Amino acid sequence: MTLTRIHVLAVDFAACDGHGLCAGLLPELIGSDEWGYPVLRDSAVPPDLLSHARRAVAACPVMALRLNRVPAPTPDQPPSRASRPAGA
Repeated sequence: MTLTRIHVLAVDFAACDGHGLCAGLLPELIGSDEWGYPVLRDSAVPPDLLSHARRAVAACPVMALRLNRVPAPTPDQPPSRASRPAGA
């Protein structure tokens, strides 16, 4: 059996300076709070947005945005914290 993996976004808030580039490049998944820091609407990246997510990660001037591959949740297993929407 092959393990299915998904891509998820993560933000290193200790490194983030709130430039807002990620939110501008990937508004489908990333918003901004009132100080310009990213708010992940959903950390799981759908395949059709993967190239945009990679571009947002590459554009981060302080390398605070990451794109990780994690095991996909199975129907009988709840999603991991890394693959749940922010605030869930």
